[in-house]
Amino acid sequence: MTTVRKAKKSKLQPGMGAVPHAKGVTFRVWAPFAEAVYLTGTFNDWSETAVPLQPEANGYWAADVPQAKPGDEYKFVIHQGDLKLHRIDPYARQVTSSVGNSVVPKPDFNWGDSDQFQIPAWNELVIYEMHVGTFNDTAGDAPGTFQSARKKLAYLRDLGINAVQIMPPMEFAGGISWGYNASLPFAIETDYGGPQAFKAFVKAAHEHGIAVILDVVYNHLGPSDLDLWQFDGWQENGGGGIYFYNDHRADTPWGDTRPDYGRPEVRQYLRDNALMWLDEYHVDGLRWDATAYIRSVNGSDNSPANELPEGWSLMQWINEEIQSRSPNKITIAEDLKGNEWLVKETGAGGAGFGSQWDSNFVHPVRTAVITNDDAFRDLDAVSTALAHRYNGDAFKRVIYTESHDEVANGKSRVPEEIWPGNGLSWFSKKRSTLGAALVFTAPGIPMIFQGQEFLEDKWFDDTDPLDWHRAEEQKGIVQLYRDLIHLRRNAAGVSRGLTGQFLDIFHVDQQNKVLAFHRWSEGGPGDSIVVVLNFANQTLVDYTLPFPAAGEWPLRFDSHQAGYDESFEGQVSEGVTAVAHPDNRILAPIAIAPYSAIIFSQ
Repeated sequence: MTTVRKAKKSKLQPGMGAVPHAKGVTFRVWAPFAEAVYLTGTFNDWSETAVPLQPEANGYWAADVPQAKPGDEYKFVIHQGDLKLHRIDPYARQVTSSVGNSVVPKPDFNWGDSDQFQIPAWNELVIYEMHVGTFNDTAGDAPGTFQSARKKLAYLRDLGINAVQIMPPMEFAGGISWGYNASLPFAIETDYGGPQAFKAFVKAAHEHGIAVILDVVYNHLGPSDLDLWQFDGWQENGGGGIYFYNDHRADTPWGDTRPDYGRPEVRQYLRDNALMWLDEYHVDGLRWDATAYIRSVNGSDNSPANELPEGWSLMQWINEEIQSRSPNKITIAEDLKGNEWLVKETGAGGAGFGSQWDSNFVHPVRTAVITNDDAFRDLDAVSTALAHRYNGDAFKRVIYTESHDEVANGKSRVPEEIWPGNGLSWFSKKRSTLGAALVFTAPGIPMIFQGQEFLEDKWFDDTDPLDWHRAEEQKGIVQLYRDLIHLRRNAAGVSRGLTGQFLDIFHVDQQNKVLAFHRWSEGGPGDSIVVVLNFANQTLVDYTLPFPAAGEWPLRFDSHQAGYDESFEGQVSEGVTAVAHPDNRILAPIAIAPYSAIIFSQ
């Protein structure tokens, strides 16, 4: 009699990398040119032969290890010809270092009530760009951490910030970096505290009413400490192997490490990465770095031969998936080519991003405030910058005068650009805050770079922590930013105008360098803002301006208010009464100090 035994059901769990479950850990890796793959780790005394992985379809290998558990260290050992390659898991959520070992992740985290957090409406967002390593750090060899950054969340909340954009915190070579050189895109930088620390930061941010937008880098990987390079031993033309293009399409300004957007497994890898941040870390949005180099080999709009249609379709695919799963999450493109197709819906052929960094704003506005000679300030260029929008939607763009790129790479902080070596001068304070007023009153999603609100000096350097003493020394300027942000968000219920779509630039005086515009959402009482900007070193008194409606227009903000800085003396602005005249004009005389912004509402 033959006994038929039932085959044991596989314990293998779905998913890539290390997947903990109740009876062990499933490990899975993609290595299509491997001849054999083994798993080595703390759970088998680092034996390189004790745990062989079994081949699956399409070049995947997997094994379930009952004795493995969260916290264990491991690597894959890949055999290909004469090669024996020790590789960090490409999907590793945690590593000991960029050249160390993978770590089996802890699957659980107590999100508490923060799990119910929803990102504010996009027309109410105010973004603060943050570099974790320098944001709240003390001088020394070690960078700042997510734990140290958490200590300043109350400060950001009180400033009025409701979204932070984190420069890439993925594991990179060493402990000091801007972050745009991720070696292991699924792992949180060890020196920043690792994955649990980032989750704790996101949770705390949500508890303070602050959304978290994460910088992701898919235009290239590495290039240093890059285990993905020739991962399973295969390559062509001396290229990077299975994860990369192996021809001229690999070339980027940061190395020959552009991912192969046409290979299904690589597309899946990048898609899984994007969704992981939203699902596992509860982030509220993604800012994609240098998307021009995802859609084009040379980052150009005018080079059809260099287009990467598979890169465009990758962006469409991921954005579609995010919108279908989490329609309230925001995706932001850093393209800087002024290409409106980035923010068109995918159904119309667009890339599907929610918004994009707007080079059409930052360059003319920075130029207007840093130019030394008043005569050369081009208010027409500023007007064009104010009015620009993508696909008719003001909030399809992120506007700023400082970002990590605009305060480094041969550029400085705006106050430093205004007067090199004297960033706390009266001119630097006046004209930099004039630029800030434009950021917070123009149609768009406003963003400031860390420390901008207290006139952080010189330029951004990943070894130079923010000087938080300056926040106290320049507390008046901090208050100026706070007042602008609160007005932008209508925190006091004064007017919804700055959250609206509509803009009317009704006054451009090139001779006196005065610009005035009207902002509103739906119109009427409680929804009408008038902004007046003086771009010249002169006080104007009884300067007549047209107003959108007759009646009282209380003054809501004056950047020359003496309380903002002891050098801002002789405040001249006050509320006005606009009067209808027989010629159908509605006029009011205003007074405005040099290099100042004043804001009225009705």
